[in-house]
Amino acid sequence: MNGQNRNDVKAGIVVDIILKKDQRTGNKTRGVVKDLLTNSSFHPHGIKVRLTDGQIGRVCDIIE
Repeated sequence: MNGQNRNDVKAGIVVDIILKKDQRTGNKTRGVVKDLLTNSSFHPHGIKVRLTDGQIGRVCDIIE
């Protein structure tokens, strides 16, 4: 799953996100979702989330 649908992303799951500062390089950061920040049901660049450590970025991969 790629994290573009809000229904796939829930608090407590492990995801890879791309931080704003890493958008050019594509470096991924792994963490646990704390809050969903995107209100729409779909976003082409990924749902924006806040991780439990406070970092904010867009979901690029959902880890099973």
